[in-house]
Amino acid sequence: MSEAVLFESVLVANRGEIARRVFRTCRELGIRTVAIYTALDADAPHVRDADEAVEVASYLDADAVVAAAAAVGAEAVHPGYGFLSERAEFARAVAKAGLAWVGPTPEVIEQMGRKDAAREIAVAAGVPVVPRGEDSPYPLLVKAAAGGGGKGMRIVRAPDELDEARAAAAREALSSFGDETLLIEKYVERGRHIEVQVFGDTHGNVIHLFERDCSVQRRHQKVIEEAPAPTLTDEQRDLVLTSAVALARECGYTGAGTVEFLLDEATGEAYFLEMNTRLQVEHPVTEEAVRIAGSSDAADLVALQLRVAAGDPLGIAQDDVRIEGHAIEVRVYAEDAFGGFLPQAGATSIVRWPTAARVEHALESEQVVSTAYDPMLAKIIVRGPDREAARRGLVKALDETAVLGLTTNTGFLRVLADSDAFGDAGIDTAWLDRNEVAAPDADVPRVLVAWVSAMLAAAADTTTAFRADGWRVAGPPAPTIVDLDRTMTVDRPNGVVDGRRVQQISAADHVLVAVVDGVRHWAAVNVQPGLAEIVHQGHRFDLSPPDRVAGAAAHHSDGAVEAKMPGTVIDVRVQVGDRVEEGQVLGVLEAMKMEVALKAPFAGTVAVVGAGAGSQVPLGAELFVVSPDAD
Repeated sequence: MSEAVLFESVLVANRGEIARRVFRTCRELGIRTVAIYTALDADAPHVRDADEAVEVASYLDADAVVAAAAAVGAEAVHPGYGFLSERAEFARAVAKAGLAWVGPTPEVIEQMGRKDAAREIAVAAGVPVVPRGEDSPYPLLVKAAAGGGGKGMRIVRAPDELDEARAAAAREALSSFGDETLLIEKYVERGRHIEVQVFGDTHGNVIHLFERDCSVQRRHQKVIEEAPAPTLTDEQRDLVLTSAVALARECGYTGAGTVEFLLDEATGEAYFLEMNTRLQVEHPVTEEAVRIAGSSDAADLVALQLRVAAGDPLGIAQDDVRIEGHAIEVRVYAEDAFGGFLPQAGATSIVRWPTAARVEHALESEQVVSTAYDPMLAKIIVRGPDREAARRGLVKALDETAVLGLTTNTGFLRVLADSDAFGDAGIDTAWLDRNEVAAPDADVPRVLVAWVSAMLAAAADTTTAFRADGWRVAGPPAPTIVDLDRTMTVDRPNGVVDGRRVQQISAADHVLVAVVDGVRHWAAVNVQPGLAEIVHQGHRFDLSPPDRVAGAAAHHSDGAVEAKMPGTVIDVRVQVGDRVEEGQVLGVLEAMKMEVALKAPFAGTVAVVGAGAGSQVPLGAELFVVSPDAD
């Protein structure tokens, strides 16, 4: 690839880890970087990463973003993913301002960004598609014709569920994409989600960079991605790769795109799902697994995007692309995976990322995470010579990942990556809907926190004649009593916590490495007066004494319906005095584009309606109270 500077400067119309990812390649190519930010993000990592930054009122304000690019003399705009990345009108506005758009043409964005139009193009290209229509056998899938990312999708298993599913999907689609048009198709009960990375240039060249498997999903949101796909036969791989290239040629595609397929495990057939006209969240697994002839380094898809946007040929042919090794990626979200996957918000206290993995993130210690934006915080990517080596490396990387002060799904990812089901490549797109992943046990974390608490107490107690380490003039040292979520007894001189043997290896900068009953453990620990928090194997445990949380928790009645996440009340369906049945929806709460129905805990009468539609509410807010029927 030519070393010539493709652009003098590039503005990234995005935030977070994807903005930082694009900036990294720009720096390597000698391109000046420009960030945009809102008031909420004034001191965000992506702003500090850029050479220059411009404030905008909203990341969705296309006019303001284009004006910012023109004001600082940027030559090109890279949209990242999400926000304006698949808005054809934004691409047109960029071009109209005389700037280069790092993506496909507005016409292609319009065509392929709509699932209904993309389906027709796929048929014309000879690409197999999912059978559609309400007359198909149940179950059915109702999905938004515009947009993606799992938004506006509902599974319908019986005719009497169809109307409610349509209404909910349309509402979510309108909120997320500004378009409530829906498609209804056959739902494949056990399928694999396979996608192909394609690239086209303005000189008529179209190639693929092989495929990814994104079957580990929950509610149509990808959880783990890997490349190459581990279960494809040679025939299936050839079908999806050639179909993806044919589709890209059919629509005159330029830049980076992803063609998604659903592989029906029951029949072995592959169906076209949609095309994403942008860089994907999971593009790093392709970069890590693909090598280009003449280079032993990971592929750089952002560099290829910039090359195409500058009007240059791709500079590589299909025969130049090869798979080497295996790569796996997980997405770290601000969500309580073992508490209904509800979005979380708040401030981090301590953040530690693994050193032996590729980490794409924009999260630091003492950083506020709000519900204003998507809950994805980071991606952790590990490459190995084969799939099992990559999987083992991923588990180790998750063991050394810690976010304290804020609940994330990292512990869930670690359990999943370490499971036999994932190890055997046996997880299909609905596996997480059929199977429950058990939450980690707190026994070892509690031992580790107690050990650190006793160690800190002894180190801090230098002002009196009585030692906190239990030293006595006569007799063995007294044990240290540590108050956590339950009382623990620590005998530090003998290395025993509640009867379990503990050998400390190291303790520094909030990181403890210790052996408990012969097993080595890594943990990030934060012990302060009244606070005892630990991340062990990725999972955050708050083991603080009960009196710390007792005052903070509202004493709600048994009939209270609380906000299980901070967010916005978007629908209130009852009034005080209304008679309701058990499970009846009282209202709907939304945060980070996720809706949660608030349901009556039992039959009774509505006694309190604590918030109206449009109200911003914190975690734990009492939204409704239902008085039970008299016996």
